[in-house]
Formats: sequence, structure tokens, C-alpha cells
Amino acid sequence: MPSPSPTPWALPPEVPWPRFLRMLRLADPPRGWLEAAAELPELRKRPLLLRWIAQHPKAPAHLRAALMARLPWRGLAAVAADAAAHPQARQQATEKLQQLWAGLTTGERRSLALHAPRPLWALIWRAPSSSVLGAFLQNPKLGMEALAALIQPPLRPAQAEALAASRWRDVSPVADQVLRTLDLSLALPESGLVLGHAAPWIRALDEEARLLAASRITTPALRRMVHPRREGD
Repeated sequence: MPSPSPTPWALPPEVPWPRFLRMLRLADPPRGWLEAAAELPELRKRPLLLRWIAQHPKAPAHLRAALMARLPWRGLAAVAADAAAHPQARQQATEKLQQLWAGLTTGERRSLALHAPRPLWALIWRAPSSSVLGAFLQNPKLGMEALAALIQPPLRPAQAEALAASRWRDVSPVADQVLRTLDLSLALPESGLVLGHAAPWIRALDEEARLLAASRITTPALRRMVHPRREGD
């Protein structure tokens, strides 16, 4: 005699795990089902899967807060970047990532930077590692205006090196912003910058843009480099 079919909202082992994981993404689970799912021993051993409960629109606030405290940084990053997640879950995940940032390894920072949500960008931009910054500059959500807003004095050598090796190297507005920031940063104590940091950005500008950029630069040596008629003087 065939065994009866499991109820539509049963839990493992009554339903297979692939089906259960799909159920976690459904919009309207019955009352108490998410709480019961969070208590499954197998799920408690796999905290990355708990993100689907923590970010669920129907998860109670107390359950969401408890699960957020248990999520590793990768789970938090997934919640923060998921537009379908509950807004409170995204906010809590972002806040926890900001708290965890200082304790992450360089490799973890590099992985997070590639997909980090916007509230973390200013924090990541101050990282002293060019590899972390290089990953951040590949973030698909990073736009030209947001990047230009980040490029402000003091410009650090790691930032300058990451920018020069990035996809933004040939973008004229970014080049102009880098040159202006470099100009204001060269005179700062222990800036660590040299005139050579300007070279790739000068090449990214046409003659008219270089004339305009030179008119705004206050450092004489840098102004001579940027001005097209004074190049090499």
C-alpha cells in the first residue's frame, strides 16, 4: 500500500531537501513553519541556509534577529545584496557587516568588496590593500558618479594603484577627478604619492580636457605634466 503524501508544508525528512529549499523561497508559509524550519538540526549546522529564513518577508522580527546573530559574513552579504529580502533583514545584515569588517581577513574583504552593498562602500574605500580595492572597483553596482564621490583627498597610494589598474582607467570624468584629488593630496604630509601616479589619467584625457584640468591644478609640476602644450617642459 503506498505511503501517504506529505502535507504541503511538511519539513524534512517528510519532504526531500531540494523541495524544502524551494519552499523556503515561497511567499506565504503557514504560521509557525519558518520557526520550525529554523530548529531543524541539519539546518542549524548549515548557517548559510538560515539566510532564507532570516530574510523571509514573513519571518517574525524576533526570529530574524536571532538568526542574523548566527549568520556568517557570507550569509549576511547575501542577504544585504538580495533585493527580495525583507528591508529590515537587509538593514540588519548591512549593519552587522560594518561591525565585522575590521575583523575580516584580506581574502574575505576582497570577496565581500566585489558584491558589497552601497552602505559599505566608503568603509571599503579606506582599505589599505590594493587587491581589496581592485575587487571593489569591479563591483557591478558601482557607477561613475558614486566612484567620483569616493575619490576625495587624501588619495592613498593603494587607491591610486587600484584605480590605475581598473576598468575606470579610460573614463574621462574619473580621470579628471583623480587628477584633481591627486593635486590636493600631493602636498599632504606622508601622502606617499608621486607625480608618476598622474600618468595614466593624463593619457585618458583629450587635449581640451587636459587644458581644462590643468587650469584647475595648483601643483606646478603636475600642472606642467597635464597641460598639453607644456608636456615634457
